[in-house]
Amino acid sequence: MHPHVSRHPHPGAARRPFRLLIVEDEKRLALSLAKGLMAEGYAVDVVHDGLEGLRQAGEGGYDLVVLDIMLPGMNGYRVCAALRAAGHEMPVLMLTAKDGEYDEAEGLDTGADDYLTKPFSYVVLVARVKALLRRRGRDAEPVLRVGSLAVDQGARRVERDGTAVELTAKEFAVLEQLALRAGEVVSKTEILEHVWDFAYEGDVNIIEVYVSALRRKLGAGHILTVRGAGYRLVADA
Repeated sequence: MHPHVSRHPHPGAARRPFRLLIVEDEKRLALSLAKGLMAEGYAVDVVHDGLEGLRQAGEGGYDLVVLDIMLPGMNGYRVCAALRAAGHEMPVLMLTAKDGEYDEAEGLDTGADDYLTKPFSYVVLVARVKALLRRRGRDAEPVLRVGSLAVDQGARRVERDGTAVELTAKEFAVLEQLALRAGEVVSKTEILEHVWDFAYEGDVNIIEVYVSALRRKLGAGHILTVRGAGYRLVADA
């Protein structure tokens, strides 16, 4: 068995963290996925082989499985089909390379609940994971309240003084990271690690663009710049 990877959930997580299994043979991607999902408060195991993935998924009591299609030992479709045949009903999110050999219809026909094509962003992955867990009926994402702002993590919706504010997926993800640590300084690097694509190697200052957009939409006083350190979300400046 590969080493167990887990962490204590952040205060906004459910009392018992969701347990996720990642079955992905690209080790760098698998560890990036695990790191990101653990930061969301999930407990995560990682394996890199289809046969081992099937064995562990069948025994581990997982709430969700992230399953690559192209795996050594047994491909993801066969793993998923075997899990369903054995009566396991946990959601399965399948991953595949763009223009790969397999297609979405085949994946869903095999019993997968959703399908994500590489490369994908962290924002999209987390949204899909949360949606699948909500569908299962156990996900009780909190509404984060910071002064006049209400950040609904489950619905990915923001209100200011009770009025909905339209945000893009990236803007919401940046705000969510700030709201999870309201009152604390969050660095640009920390935001980048949670919000951008795993392969992103661009300028960390792109965060400034999204913070500027959030200030326009939410009011400049909510997000303070801490020079040389990052940003802090406050109730009111």
